[in-house]
Amino acid sequence: MSTAEGAGAQDPRAQGRGGDEARLTVADLGEEGLLARFAPLLPHAAGEVVGTGDDCAVLAAPDGRYAVSTDMLVEGRHFRLDWSTPEQVGRRAAAQNLADAAAMGARPTALTVGLAMPGTTPVAWVEGMVTGLGEACAECGAGVVGGDLVGGRAIVISVTVLGDLQGRAPVTRSGARPGDAIVHVGAPGRSAAGLALLSAGIGVGEAPGFPWRGPALAGLPRAVDAGTRAEALACLEAFRAPRPPLEAGPALARSGASAMMDVSDSLLRDGDRIARASGVILDFDEPATGEGALADAVASLMPVARLLADDEAAAWAMARAWALTGGEDHGMLATVPAEALGAPAGADRLPDGARVIGRVREAGDGESPGARVGGRAPGAGLGWDHFGG
Repeated sequence: MSTAEGAGAQDPRAQGRGGDEARLTVADLGEEGLLARFAPLLPHAAGEVVGTGDDCAVLAAPDGRYAVSTDMLVEGRHFRLDWSTPEQVGRRAAAQNLADAAAMGARPTALTVGLAMPGTTPVAWVEGMVTGLGEACAECGAGVVGGDLVGGRAIVISVTVLGDLQGRAPVTRSGARPGDAIVHVGAPGRSAAGLALLSAGIGVGEAPGFPWRGPALAGLPRAVDAGTRAEALACLEAFRAPRPPLEAGPALARSGASAMMDVSDSLLRDGDRIARASGVILDFDEPATGEGALADAVASLMPVARLLADDEAAAWAMARAWALTGGEDHGMLATVPAEALGAPAGADRLPDGARVIGRVREAGDGESPGARVGGRAPGAGLGWDHFGG
């Protein structure tokens, strides 16, 4: 999902060379000096045989296989320097890759990181980004085993993740079967709501490390109640530094998940991908019924939507769109056999937080596989497309 495009982004990079520690740039240190500064901030991988410092890392592969995925973050396209702290950018770069491995049913074990940036980039920014990325990896037991540095006109972070399937078959997109339940672990729509707030100028400066500016969110002309403030801050954090439910991926695999993805581009777009790969219909519950997990998700987003909408109907439509077509929450979206819903205690049960949000059915006569909402085709706008918008 595109998250941070738009005019008016300020560039806080230091200008010039030399100066005190706060003004030290990557051009001042050079490649070797920069590596020496941030390499100690990164965790080692448990299966690391040869780590950073050689032409290649060497890792043990106990399972004999790796789940492998690569994602990129581009400054101005996916993050803005005036919207997020460097630590949040690092966490985000790690999160979207760690979630990909988890969504295959694998445990993330190791990352490599490619980083392009202008020579004017402050060393302190790089150290903060690396700290955030390293902390996100350490929390799930993954390590950073290598990467590359290169000069560029903008900051670009490319991360590759390796995951251990621990003897299980990978959970792909193509295994959903009629009769399966659609389940989700996470908070759909929060990241999209956070982006909407920032795009409206609300919450800029509310990231950790920035001073709190009073009872109202920065950019909002009025105070808000405590509940609205808490939800808005949660949405801002979900956008800036998502924390995917990584343990849920392997847990869903153990419970018999037939297909799975992490929600990068939206529930509907990623659900549509599962449906087309599996040759079935993924029919999501309609939030307008007022019942079920998706209705609850929309209700939880309503206080934030009211900050941006002109009336209650517009706020509800906005919250519904966030939940169904908002991306970058990186929750786990899976299809599971119906019998998994009632697994007894002690069995490989669905993970905590898993909620049913729809059902899988066969495509009818003349009906193409894809996503539906309440039995109806959702129309245009399934979610983010990197080239179509």
